[in-house]
Amino acid sequence: MKIATFETEHFFARYEFNTPYQLCNSDCESVSIKELLDLAGGSTDQLGEERLVYTEPRGSAGLRNAIAAMHSTVSADDVVVLGTPVEGIFLAANALLEPGDEVIVMTPAYDALTKMFEHVAGENRVKRWEITAAPGSWQLDLEALRTLMTTDTRLVVVNFPHNPTGYLPSPDFMTALCALIEENEAWLFCDEMYFGLVQPATNPVPSAADISSRAIVLSGLSKTYGLPGLRCGWLVVKDPTVQQNIMNWKYYTSICPPVPTEYLAVAALRVWEILRDRNIARIGNNLDLAEAFFDRWPEWFNWRRPVAGSTALVGYNVPSVEAVSAKLATEEGILIQSARMFGSNDRHMRMGFGRDSFPEALEKFEHWLERQAGSGGCG
Repeated sequence: MKIATFETEHFFARYEFNTPYQLCNSDCESVSIKELLDLAGGSTDQLGEERLVYTEPRGSAGLRNAIAAMHSTVSADDVVVLGTPVEGIFLAANALLEPGDEVIVMTPAYDALTKMFEHVAGENRVKRWEITAAPGSWQLDLEALRTLMTTDTRLVVVNFPHNPTGYLPSPDFMTALCALIEENEAWLFCDEMYFGLVQPATNPVPSAADISSRAIVLSGLSKTYGLPGLRCGWLVVKDPTVQQNIMNWKYYTSICPPVPTEYLAVAALRVWEILRDRNIARIGNNLDLAEAFFDRWPEWFNWRRPVAGSTALVGYNVPSVEAVSAKLATEEGILIQSARMFGSNDRHMRMGFGRDSFPEALEKFEHWLERQAGSGGCG
């Protein structure tokens, strides 16, 4: 059975490892294994003593307890550790949906958050709940979701903090969203891979898993904590029947987490606040640079500063960001990404602010823009 092309991952497979100046990464600055273990009080010698055996299918008790401790109403029994974060989308889609079920997905979104549910439920059974542009910000209308919901609505899919816009709802909005889900006896799949990446002036929101037992939360170490190479993610699933269905599907995919991943993930969760706070500061500094950059180019870009997460959705006044992206990557070694891949349009691009290399990449991009402006264009 065919599945739609995963455009974002094809794009990064083509360009990420051969394009030096990158402006569209969604993850944050990473650390080495040694740096992580030194920070967490572990050692590479101890890692080397770990035996490469099968692990507990739901994840070790130590790791699940550490994840649960990051919540206010979650126990270790509610946690399922994954083989990789994206596996959680596949498992939830297959475990929850039956023929005829309807899904509503907040868009724009990471490809898998729409295409996986379209693959399982059928493209004609997936509706879009669109985030909308406002002056200087992004907005999400809960009444629009209420209008979209029917008696067939089985699942609503959201992503907070939002990739790619950097939007974050208020705590009251999250409470009202979960109440609407419960009122309709639906399920909420909440991608919280960027959870905790909240700028100082923004009010944080609780995890959906701490608000409603009908919320299934995906999270992990890739984005907020800058550890994508660990491939460590997890689902929080409070309903025993749903969790059992998810585990049955998991036995057909990864079965159990890898030993090295579990060992290093436990170490990372000893120091998760340090890793997060470093990245919040890094993103804040890079956002300030971006703000000044966009002030210098108001005729070419429409900038809405993100309030959370590590990404922003930026309007670019060219006929096709995709065409500019290909030109920049091949001729200049600069990488930007068209928002068309997220279900937005080709006159927006996603930018990422979590890496130390962002200032240099932005400088290279600006030098290119200056050359283009000197020749009568910026794209």
